[in-house]
Amino acid sequence: MLTITHVPASQHESDAVRARMQQVFSDPPVLDGDAELRPLLPETGGVPATWVTSGGATIEDGVTVYVHGGGFSFSNPAMERIMACRLSKATGRPALAVDYRLAPAHPYPAAVEDVLAVHRSLLAQGVPAGKILLVGESAGGTLILSALLRLAAAGEPMPVGAVPVSPITDLAAKPAGNGRDSIDPAILGPIATQYLGEARPDQAPQSPVYGDPRGLPPMLLPVGGDEIVLDDARRFAEAAARAGVPVEVDVYEGMPHAFHAAVLFAEDAHLPTAAAFLSRLTDWVTRLPAR
Repeated sequence: MLTITHVPASQHESDAVRARMQQVFSDPPVLDGDAELRPLLPETGGVPATWVTSGGATIEDGVTVYVHGGGFSFSNPAMERIMACRLSKATGRPALAVDYRLAPAHPYPAAVEDVLAVHRSLLAQGVPAGKILLVGESAGGTLILSALLRLAAAGEPMPVGAVPVSPITDLAAKPAGNGRDSIDPAILGPIATQYLGEARPDQAPQSPVYGDPRGLPPMLLPVGGDEIVLDDARRFAEAAARAGVPVEVDVYEGMPHAFHAAVLFAEDAHLPTAAAFLSRLTDWVTRLPAR
């Protein structure tokens, strides 16, 4: 089943989000005072990863595995800890931020293998699959979709749900967009080339839209209305829904690529989009079927 919800925003709101995205690096947010960085389990599958817990969540609540964006080639650990903290609070689970190997030094499938290793490590340490949630944005959204396709093909236990935000689902596409996104469509080609290495862009799981989505868990797919990846995200959602996967697509009108970073980093949370995104995420996670 496919549900598409359009979340409206005024031009003022859209401008405010874009301005905040520009300010993130010059005026970076700080980690919440209640955040705990204590490791909750001894193993992470041999992959560097950071535990971030907020809101009193415990390992008994499950785990939110957070996979960052950055074009498969860039990471910002300080920002990623803040994102993991906000996700921990919204999902009611400790978050585990995955520091996967980066391209071009480590092309596909290295990053996907790292996400899989973390997931399998959690299972091996007694975390039920039905309490694991995968969340990632941009390249991270692509990686969690690729990992899910690998799990499905191997018949391995699935997480309870997945939230790919602004995912790149087709590395062979040449998106044009509407000219209002914060990223230039021309950069996707070079990003794909250095990430893929020798792998083809028109095959799954590296390009999730070409995969078989049967058996994937429920998904919430937030995407900005001005994003150059909007059509590809919809294509994947439609294919997954045809295969019987419950998919809810939230289109945040007037919002650019990975808009959620700005709204999650907005410390005062006065942006209506911030409240909408966070409450929607919390509500969706709460409604996930217990397994």
